[in-house]
Order: sequence, then structure tokens, then C-alpha cells
Amino acid sequence: MSRPVTDLATLESLYGDAVAASIAKEVPALTPGYRALIEASPFFVLATGGPGGLDASPRGDEPGFVRVADDRTLLIPDRRGNNRIDSLRNILADPRVGLLFLVPGLNETLRVNGRAVIDTDPALCDSFAVDGKAPKSVLVVSIETVFFQCARALLRSRLWDPAAQVPRASLPSVGSLLAEASAGREGGDAYDRSLAERIPQSLY
Repeated sequence: MSRPVTDLATLESLYGDAVAASIAKEVPALTPGYRALIEASPFFVLATGGPGGLDASPRGDEPGFVRVADDRTLLIPDRRGNNRIDSLRNILADPRVGLLFLVPGLNETLRVNGRAVIDTDPALCDSFAVDGKAPKSVLVVSIETVFFQCARALLRSRLWDPAAQVPRASLPSVGSLLAEASAGREGGDAYDRSLAERIPQSLY
């Protein structure tokens, strides 16, 4: 039988007090160690919310693509994508953002919460150019809190363990997923055949 938790007192009594270290590690600005984790990370997940709902978007590039302007400010190029711009739409309505950074091989992650602004200053965008291609905008994130997350989730999931990798061919292809979701209007074998060439040509 379902037993939903509907009040804070019940929730807190269920889990008990937070571990002291989990509170002490949260700070309002980057420490040297936290900065090092961001500069080593090639990937993070950007969480946003707006009138249309919530969104979690993967963002990745070479380590250092998230630029630390100072201990309270991050600069993030909005690299080329599919132009859905779900995250950017949300930020216009609600600037609050959450970022979860991963570093390959490292089981700890880094969490940043703050507020973002979409900046289109030409000089700023040009400073993030790759192969002569600049992003259309840069997210300027003002940090409010930052802390590391312990290794349990990645250890349980064996995320970096080569033996846990799933063979790509054992799961549906991108073309088949798209065809299934669109009732055949998009995707299919032709989509899969063109993907290997199209993606590298459209990274930036």
C-alpha cells in the first residue's frame, strides 16, 4: 500500500539529522579545490525551470570550457545544438539554475546553484570561439552555493567501470528512437546513416 510523505516533519523524522560534513562543505563561493574540479570537468548537467516545466540539459566540451571569471562567477558558452533552447527559455522566465559537474574517473561530483543571465556581447562570445565559430550567447552564472557530492551514486552505478559499459548495438539507435517517438515522421535508417557524418560537422 502506498504511504506518501506529505509534510516536512515526517520527512525529517524518516531520515534524521544531516551529516555535519554535508553542511560544512557548502559555501557561497568557489574554493581553490572547487575551482580545480570545474576546470577539470568536460561535462555538466544544467537544470532550469520555467512556465513550461523543468529541464535538465547535458553540456560538454574540452575541460576548461566553463570559464571561472572569479570565485562567484562562471562563464559558459552555449554551444551549437538543435535550437530547442529549452534551458534558455526557462532562464528568461526564472534565472535560477543548478549545475552538476562530472570529471571522468572521479567519483565525486560538484554541485553549483545560482542565477544565470544570457549574454550576447560580441567580444565575450568571440572569446569562446572554436575553429573560428563563436557561440551565439554565453551564460553568466552568479554562484549562490557550491558543494561537492560524495562518491556513493557513482560507485553504486559503476559509471566509470569499463566492464559496466553497455554495447551501443544492444539498445535502440537514435534513428529508431526518433521514428518511434514521431510515429515515423522523422528518423529511421536514413537518419542513422547520416548521423556519424552530421554530428562531427555540427559540433561548433
